[in-house]
Amino acid sequence: MPARDMRMEMFVRAIMRGDLTRAKGHFEKIIKIVGNEEWGKGYSKAVEGIINAIKDKDADSLIMQLLKEGDRKRARELLEKYSEMATQDFRDDYEKGYYTAWVEFLKAYLSQRTLA
Repeated sequence: MPARDMRMEMFVRAIMRGDLTRAKGHFEKIIKIVGNEEWGKGYSKAVEGIINAIKDKDADSLIMQLLKEGDRKRARELLEKYSEMATQDFRDDYEKGYYTAWVEFLKAYLSQRTLA
């Protein structure tokens, strides 16, 4: 498993356990892995948004809805949608990085035995 995928898996596990401190630690390592180019900035922004929504307990955010509902069907639908968006030629590198982060997050999320 590539380092980024492994780190995302650990990030998701920390979030699922409610360990925001550990999730932030994994986020910092993810930032180093993805770099500071436009693609990496988009990827980092998506992961940062996930952390901030959880920290702020933003009930309207996608991540909080997924954690609350544990809806595998919706997560799979989002995975399909974001996978397509991450590979569309008209999207810039920032957007591709952003949607790739969500794709990898959703894959790791769906791989968990129990959701929410």
